[in-house]
Amino acid sequence: MYSFSRLGDQQHRKRESQTTPADVRPTPEPTGESSASTTVHIIDEHDFALLLPNRPGELISDAESDGVAFCTPESADAGCSRRVSDGFIRAAAVTTADDGSYIQVTGCLDVSKSSLDASDSGGQFDVRFPNGAQCTFGGYGASFIQLVEPAANRFCMRCCTQHGDQINCNSHQDRAGCQAAIPGTYAFPALGVTCEE
Repeated sequence: MYSFSRLGDQQHRKRESQTTPADVRPTPEPTGESSASTTVHIIDEHDFALLLPNRPGELISDAESDGVAFCTPESADAGCSRRVSDGFIRAAAVTTADDGSYIQVTGCLDVSKSSLDASDSGGQFDVRFPNGAQCTFGGYGASFIQLVEPAANRFCMRCCTQHGDQINCNSHQDRAGCQAAIPGTYAFPALGVTCEE
């Protein structure tokens, strides 16, 4: 069972403005042809897909070249050939920008319901890795970033509408972690679930 909430962009702006200045070097170009196996989406808190390792125990950073899309169990996407286990997503929240420039999903995981390495500090997927990666919100070539941090039981993904959007989908914060790279909801007190630091 996981929690769902939809929030406006307003409450995250204050936190974003308190961080260090963004590295706004250009977004790297996408690699490879678009592929259904590396296409992610965010419809709502019940229906989204994340890029994850396809091999048991593979580190997130090692899977950046061969990760594949896994949908939530309740996803209505008929094209989803892989789904995460029930209970893997403990809590999730979806946020959309007031101006429509991005949509994001943030939340907490139960890594014991997966084949992920629980000691893995995590890594990032984006338009470069794996080949053909894209988010349906912006389409092929539009900026998106996704981090998975198994050791912290945390995940985050933001999909932007534009190519090269380093303001909203900054691909150069791959070592910063979810809470810095994609400010959002990581505590769900009603469920007694948190993955905040």
